[in-house]
Amino acid sequence: METILLNQSQIKELMSMKEIIESVETAFEVHAQRKVEMPPKEYLFFKKFRGDLRIMPCFIRGMNESGVKCVTVHPDNPRKYGLPTVMGVIELIDPQTGFPISIMDGTWVTNMRTGAAAGVATKYLARDNSEILGLVGAGVQALTGFEAINEIMDIKEVRVSCRTCETREHFAKHISREYGIDARATETIKEAVVGADVLLTTTPSREPIVKSGWISPGTHINAMGADAPGKQELDSHMFYKSKIFIDCWEQASHSGEINIPVAEGILRRKDIQGTIGNVITGQIPGRTSDEDITIFDSTGLAVQDIVTAWSIYKKALQNGTGQKMNFLG
Repeated sequence: METILLNQSQIKELMSMKEIIESVETAFEVHAQRKVEMPPKEYLFFKKFRGDLRIMPCFIRGMNESGVKCVTVHPDNPRKYGLPTVMGVIELIDPQTGFPISIMDGTWVTNMRTGAAAGVATKYLARDNSEILGLVGAGVQALTGFEAINEIMDIKEVRVSCRTCETREHFAKHISREYGIDARATETIKEAVVGADVLLTTTPSREPIVKSGWISPGTHINAMGADAPGKQELDSHMFYKSKIFIDCWEQASHSGEINIPVAEGILRRKDIQGTIGNVITGQIPGRTSDEDITIFDSTGLAVQDIVTAWSIYKKALQNGTGQKMNFLG
């Protein structure tokens, strides 16, 4: 037997954002149906280097898909080393034999499936007439989040906020040029947030930077940045007036947007509406009124990576893409 090796450029040719959104929606669905064996992600923290290593295994019963992602998050990489903040590798395993059928780049998959999760949540939780998108953060995952939401929502205006003037200006110009959408950089986070129908936050902030008073009734928020203990982007007061949806309680309560409010006793499990998968499967309602403020707390689940990676692997087999390697030879 041989293992298929796939690099980033090969993967990009195989999957579109629309297809990845479909894979991620399937992932949330099977997770809600309890068809997934997936322990919460494990962390190794490199405090000296301001980074961490995360191990994310998963097995989907019925689909017979399994694998593990090894991913690192080092926020200083772009500035210090010219490397991506997030890098990863995904290994797919044949659950029948344990044989490694594929090893592929996980960096692009991580960024795309993270963005796709925002697209899925926007599909199910945002108002149908949403037109204005506010971005807090202007990195790679802000771009993939925009691309996914653009597949779901008829965006008329984008407001881009981040700490660096040059970055937000470049981001806004890119969207205007490539997508023909009115996009502008804002000097403050408040300008990007106030009046937005949908909000996407993708920063590594460890203190609230989006204030409750800026959020209008009817807003949907995709809170994507908090993905480790101690991170928080949203003012805790916002949770009192919002309907909160998560991807997974075990991860969200430990390392998602709600991790600090839960640790402080502000939020309890009964205060959470449920998972986005519960909404997709019809187990619970999502938005029930145009006045609802909805929050999707995304921590990133291994099942998103593995369902997406298996779709890529199957396409690679069909197309004859990738390098074959015999690790047992």
